[in-house]
Amino acid sequence: MNAKDRRNDGLAFGAALRAARKRKGVTQEQLAHAADLDRTYGSMLERGIRTPTIATVLQLAEALGLPASTLIDETLAQLRNEGPLRNRSIDE
Repeated sequence: MNAKDRRNDGLAFGAALRAARKRKGVTQEQLAHAADLDRTYGSMLERGIRTPTIATVLQLAEALGLPASTLIDETLAQLRNEGPLRNRSIDE
């Protein structure tokens, strides 16, 4: 996996996380608090600046009240160009 692939993965996960968070009607700060994460970390995840560990994905999913597989499935959909990233440049 090269740096571009990791960036794509990060952007896709970030888009999936943002969509799930907005569906639940919570702010980044509320999600971070519920997941016991630093309040700035959610923003970095949503922007693709950071990529989460599996433990973090599990924490986020639990805080959102959904299975971790939902976040993974939505990330995969983003990577297959089925989500909002399809018209987004990787360098944005």
